[in-house]
Amino acid sequence: MFAWGLKEGLALNNPVINTNKREERPRERVLSDAELRLIWKALDDSQYGTILRLLMLTGQRLSEVTGLRWSEVDFERGLISFSGQRTKNGRPHEVPMSKTVRSLLAAQPRSDGRDFVFGEGAGPFSGQSHRKAALDQDMARTSKPLPAWTHHDLRRTAATRMAELGIQPHIVEAVLNHLSGHKGGIAGIYNRAQYGPEKAQALARWDRHIAGLVR
Repeated sequence: MFAWGLKEGLALNNPVINTNKREERPRERVLSDAELRLIWKALDDSQYGTILRLLMLTGQRLSEVTGLRWSEVDFERGLISFSGQRTKNGRPHEVPMSKTVRSLLAAQPRSDGRDFVFGEGAGPFSGQSHRKAALDQDMARTSKPLPAWTHHDLRRTAATRMAELGIQPHIVEAVLNHLSGHKGGIAGIYNRAQYGPEKAQALARWDRHIAGLVR
């Protein structure tokens, strides 16, 4: 930021030059079936509870779900459609709705003139950090405390567990809208397939797995 400011004539010096860079360690937390069940059972029917269930079922990013708009939800086609402006990699992304995802979204009330599915007022849902802290406290009081976990761990868990169910890696990548692997590098330039039916089958299979855990 300061290097940019120097070039733009907005800063006289760079006070953080030559400081050490914090070593980044990728997280590897994948939740077990028992942990997924504990979280699901601890959730109520609030907007935050619905958001966490959608994260678990779809494997999408937190910002994509908390900022979900009704204009992105197509019940007739059974799709959630994100424009490139809403995705991390800038590419449009379609998420087939599983049975449970469809029912969760259909149960959300609509307000005239408001496009956001979650949240209040003019903006999207916010406050997820303190709501998660409260959820962790509730689970610690009523059941065995879970080792530290994050919202993004639900995305990693969905990807990992779908692969363990036998879903092909390139389909898992398509569900998550990843550009690595089959969509990375030169392969991504030529492989423009959206894998719509395959994504729908994968998410339906994952939906059934979660339903079996929490019934």
